[in-house]
Amino acid sequence: MEAGLRSSDAFVLRRCQILLASARGERAPRIAENLGCGSQTVRNAIHDFNERGLVALTPGSSRPREVHSAFDEGEAESLLQMLHHRPREFGKEGTFWTLEMAAFVSFEEGITERRVSGETIRATLARLGVRWQRAKRWMESPDPEYERKKGIEIG
Repeated sequence: MEAGLRSSDAFVLRRCQILLASARGERAPRIAENLGCGSQTVRNAIHDFNERGLVALTPGSSRPREVHSAFDEGEAESLLQMLHHRPREFGKEGTFWTLEMAAFVSFEEGITERRVSGETIRATLARLGVRWQRAKRWMESPDPEYERKKGIEIG
């Protein structure tokens, strides 16, 4: 435990400080105040050490245990159907969907219960196998000589 106080890993150092202070008889709120962390953090470290021993000094994964998607299957299909319509049908000025606009309209239309981010829309579409790409504007001229003038003429 004393060797952990010289660790370059901040997690190990903090855990060792907490456990040694606890071994000296200090209470969780006092340890938290001295170390500048929350008292629940101190309690979690002590409980973890009591359950797992020295293994509690190694950091675990910071990845969440559960991931909840913002759209269930039905809502995801509704989103996809919404994106097959023009934004102007929903009172928006643009002619192309953006991720942020899709997030806002999906909330307005009641597809989602709360406002989601554009990234959530992108991830939901990716889950459905749809790739989101930036819209490109294609300009064409009514001039019959347009292709020849631009050097596009074939043959």
